[in-house]
Amino acid sequence: MNDGTSEARLLPWAGSDGKRCYLVTDGNGYLSRVADNVESVQLGMADDLLDHAADMLSDPPATSAQLRFLLARMSESLTDVHRIAESRGARLPSPAYADAETDDASDKHGSG
Repeated sequence: MNDGTSEARLLPWAGSDGKRCYLVTDGNGYLSRVADNVESVQLGMADDLLDHAADMLSDPPATSAQLRFLLARMSESLTDVHRIAESRGARLPSPAYADAETDDASDKHGSG
């Protein structure tokens, strides 16, 4: 996306009202770097939670309260990771074969 064009980027956090936040950017600005850093922290936290979950699940004396707390944190983390995946997926360039399939479909169902 560093071709000088501006696009809306889904940010890795929600607004105070829980709504999605977007940044119109060319991908090179200060807020883009902040968003990249927040994504990195969120992904690291998700990795830590996965390790913690593996430890807790292998520990039979883990209480239901401990497991509920872990599940709540994992749910929050999954929300963050899903938002990151959606944002990054939206910023990927369209694959060349997708354009070819569109052209093929137009030829088959064209103006004939």
